[in-house]
Amino acid sequence: MTNFQPDSRSEDRKLQDEQIAAEPPLPPPSVPDGTQPGPLEGYLHKVRKPPVAVLGVVENGLVRPLDPEVKLTEHARVIIVASGSV
Repeated sequence: MTNFQPDSRSEDRKLQDEQIAAEPPLPPPSVPDGTQPGPLEGYLHKVRKPPVAVLGVVENGLVRPLDPEVKLTEHARVIIVASGSV
């Protein structure tokens, strides 16, 4: 069952969204002949540690893990997993 939300966009925003959707797709990028494809990972920023997923809540922009035993380091990359609807 999906939680239906009414469209709350302004008329100007709806018009802008329709104009963007009607634009033709961009052409593929020009690549020199003979270029071999490479793995995408080579272009991504190297992350020392992968993000950690913890059960928690976000209140007023502050992330609070529900488990008091979870200790996060400064600048930790975290994925907060919430249950229920937002």
